[in-house]
Amino acid sequence: MAKIEPLRIVNNFILRLENLRWIKRTPAFIRDYEKKYPYFSSLEKYHEVIQEECKALLSIKDEITDMDGLAGPRTKGGIHTIKWKSFMFKSGKFIEDNCALCPQTAQLLKGIPRIKQAFFSILDPHQHIRPHKGYYQGFLRYHLGVIIPRNNVDGDCWIRINDNLEDNLRNDKNTMDKSETYYWKNGHGIVFNDNYLHEAANETDEIRVVLFVDVLRRFPFWMDWLNRLIITIGYQTNQAKQVAKNAKIVTSAVS
Repeated sequence: MAKIEPLRIVNNFILRLENLRWIKRTPAFIRDYEKKYPYFSSLEKYHEVIQEECKALLSIKDEITDMDGLAGPRTKGGIHTIKWKSFMFKSGKFIEDNCALCPQTAQLLKGIPRIKQAFFSILDPHQHIRPHKGYYQGFLRYHLGVIIPRNNVDGDCWIRINDNLEDNLRNDKNTMDKSETYYWKNGHGIVFNDNYLHEAANETDEIRVVLFVDVLRRFPFWMDWLNRLIITIGYQTNQAKQVAKNAKIVTSAVS
């Protein structure tokens, strides 16, 4: 979704509501997400199916869009100038040509309500995603470990989040030592708010793949309505449409 100025206004509004305790502030990681987001269990249940489709997809890895080229200026340079690819299933709308390459994974994703974006995050060996923040407080992000080398026995695939309010207001990237760390496992999921400062790494000798799913954050009904409106508008921008266009893979079916 394109970054538009109204998002900054709404982000500040949400932060103010959190300060007033009208909206509950999220922790770094939401580990008991099954209570509010029970449908993620279907992805975990069929992890092996998702993994097999992803492995087949990697046969055309070179054709998959680089993160650096996904969304024009928003993903050009900075943290994206590493060996990192994104196979997009949905950006506002499902990208049917891509879904056809991983049909069972796509079908599972289509059964998840409130989903706005979904993709395989494919990170090459020995890559570090530097500290950064997301762009909109109206989402929560789910990660499913799809291909985690050696099932992370050595703790070499990780994501760290610093949810300290003052550090985040200052956007102080030198405070990651205060972070909480999560280590991906095959078939296991985690939910978090990517608007906190966070970084990630694949320190192994193999490719790491995580399924990213962005869903609408649960708010009181009046805020939920505003959130849906803002997101709907955001996905109608030219930049958002360009993401879907850039993410589309034109190739023969994966065997």
